[in-house]
Amino acid sequence: MRTLFSGDIHVSYSQASVDGVEGWRVSDLASCFAGQVNGLCGAANPGGLFLITGLHTGQVPFVVEEHDGPPPVGEEWEEVVEVGFVADSSATALVGWAGATFQPLALAPGVYRVRYCASGIDAGKAADTSRADAPAPDRYLLQFWPSAARPDQVLRQTGEVARYWHDYAQSLDPAQVRAERAEADRRRHPEAERSRQQHEALLWRGARPPGPLGEIPSARTLVLLDRALAEAVAAAGAPRQRALARWAARRAFAEAGLDEIVWIAPALAALDSGQALPAPFDDVEASWQALWADEHVRYRAVSPADGQGPDRLQQAVAFPALAAATHPDPTVAVFDVLHHATAAFGSLRLAVLFDDLRRHLDTSSNW
Repeated sequence: MRTLFSGDIHVSYSQASVDGVEGWRVSDLASCFAGQVNGLCGAANPGGLFLITGLHTGQVPFVVEEHDGPPPVGEEWEEVVEVGFVADSSATALVGWAGATFQPLALAPGVYRVRYCASGIDAGKAADTSRADAPAPDRYLLQFWPSAARPDQVLRQTGEVARYWHDYAQSLDPAQVRAERAEADRRRHPEAERSRQQHEALLWRGARPPGPLGEIPSARTLVLLDRALAEAVAAAGAPRQRALARWAARRAFAEAGLDEIVWIAPALAALDSGQALPAPFDDVEASWQALWADEHVRYRAVSPADGQGPDRLQQAVAFPALAAATHPDPTVAVFDVLHHATAAFGSLRLAVLFDDLRRHLDTSSNW
């Protein structure tokens, strides 16, 4: 575990954010929460997180952590939600409202699960503003770890402020929100469209690709590493994508030395046969706990596939590939798995994975 930040962030209007590119700001409230079940951490706009606090204005304590896998949920946290997040550059930062506080986070580019925890959020709402001579009424924790993309969740809800915001998020019609935002941008804020285009260019190193390559967050990994290969995977039919996802998951586990671990081998066999994953893989938290507890797992560092950012634990970045391969949408499954597989192979052996992948795509008998 690494602590990326611990300190106070200045909020106004009960808002803070995580911004994926320095200088770009999380957009309007509705567009960040449309389509979600939680209303505390908005992740509907790629590259940023919209954070709700109880306190309206003032200094709020925040801790930001990076983990190799999902940590236990602390009993001290009254409100707990999780979302998916794509860190699109090394400039990710925790930002106070309107940039009043800007705290860079040393978070490597990649696809993450984010847990947002709050304590005292109702007390913060009641206090309204912070006082220098009184302890902070509310505090917050952000935890990041590598994970395949999956829908947001409410893990714990106890207070009225959280209930209000969850209800708000669930009341939004995503299609209507997108249409209203686009119309407002065109009529009143032409600079917002330019800002969006600039962000898209930074995120994709050019124009966002059409279809699933531009819509599935994890697809960006393969697009930036080998655009032609990504297009070939996207063009494969659903049965081929499902088979490829299973193959790539097993390939990632073999590369990380996890395929022969006694309690993992049955899960890989179940994946190959299309059966439900056995325990402990039927519970995300339990599977990670089993991994950390197994003394037979040999950990080693691997450099990122794109050569950017710090080395990562190979076994930790490979591990989510198994669950990712079971995603009900085969297109999402294959790109999620390949995201983790590229991380497991790292920059030194990425060419080996890609050569094998091309051979599988070119040989129809493999499917």
